[in-house]
Amino acid sequence: MTLVELLLASAVVLLGAAIQGSVGFGLGILAAPILFLINPVLIPAPLLSAAVVLTLLTARRERHSIDLHGIAWAVIGRIPGALIGAATLSVLPQRSTTLLVGAIVFISVAMIGWGPRVRRTRISLLGAGTMSGFMGTTASMGGPPMVVVYRDDSGPRIRGTLAGFFVVGLLISLTTLAFFGRFGRQEILSALVLVPGIVVGFAISNHIAPVIDRGYTRTALLVVSALAGLSVIVRALLSAP
Repeated sequence: MTLVELLLASAVVLLGAAIQGSVGFGLGILAAPILFLINPVLIPAPLLSAAVVLTLLTARRERHSIDLHGIAWAVIGRIPGALIGAATLSVLPQRSTTLLVGAIVFISVAMIGWGPRVRRTRISLLGAGTMSGFMGTTASMGGPPMVVVYRDDSGPRIRGTLAGFFVVGLLISLTTLAFFGRFGRQEILSALVLVPGIVVGFAISNHIAPVIDRGYTRTALLVVSALAGLSVIVRALLSAP
């Protein structure tokens, strides 16, 4: 990577980490399409690896609000979702996969903003985990399906639970990518250059999260989810022939 690419990539993940640390998700939504433009080698595995650092920091900060029961069922669903995602990357063109993820994102946005409340049951958590695993592995954005089932909870509950889920889910996705030959030494080295921006962005989120918790959590979730849809459109255009 050139110095310019490094600086641009660091700025992008800093902003994405600030958003995710404040809302609960958003790093992949913002960073994935821009990093692809800066240098395609930075996604998906390097970005997912750097996201592990962010999720660990967030989980530690919100540890008293984590829904461990919900995480357990969602993680069970994440495993087949990650396998399906990695297999999809191996057999389908990236543009086709991106468009599929885009359709799921737009459905999630509609449900977060205007859909009926989704009861947290084993089935709904398994389904959200599976969708999240597929989207996280293929497009580095596994947040929207999980937000659908936690949209009415408090800010700390959403951030803590998503962080706890992402810690396990990211490791599953990275293991799956390694099995399919998409995560190795080069990806690890690329991930290391993103970590400083991740840490600074998280530090900034410590000051933003309390403001969002003053009655703006649902709005923030909807805005970030809508950005996810735009992100997918951008990525599809970038990958168009």
